[in-house]
Amino acid sequence: MEEVEIRLPSDPRLLKIVRCGVSHLCEICGFSKGEKNQVVLAVDEAASNIIKHTYQNDTDKPIVISYRIFDDRLEVVLRDFGNKADPKKIKPRDLEDVKPGGLGVHFIKSTMDQVRYDNTLDVGNQVTLMKYLPGKKESR
Repeated sequence: MEEVEIRLPSDPRLLKIVRCGVSHLCEICGFSKGEKNQVVLAVDEAASNIIKHTYQNDTDKPIVISYRIFDDRLEVVLRDFGNKADPKKIKPRDLEDVKPGGLGVHFIKSTMDQVRYDNTLDVGNQVTLMKYLPGKKESR
């Protein structure tokens, strides 16, 4: 397993660093351009949700993002240190409800192979986004 960790403040202007990092790792993993773009979108949405919902747009709160490349998958773990979130309340809105915004959780869950929320940490929350590497999902 290879692991890369980024620590950054919750400033939306720094999300480009997150997007570029995950984009490059997706290329290393051999994802197609479409898959890469989907993973980048999912990670960007998850980080944006931390900034908006956990930190209420404060720009100086810590976010730690770990990228882990396994033999069969890429995992991206996003960790915050804010108020505990209730994983049961983290769900996409109904797609029939046409209005701007609110589709981030839908994008995350529909593009990633697995999404796990963990609020059992002493402080904060953690979300793990997992995507099988090309050709590896079928073997599971």
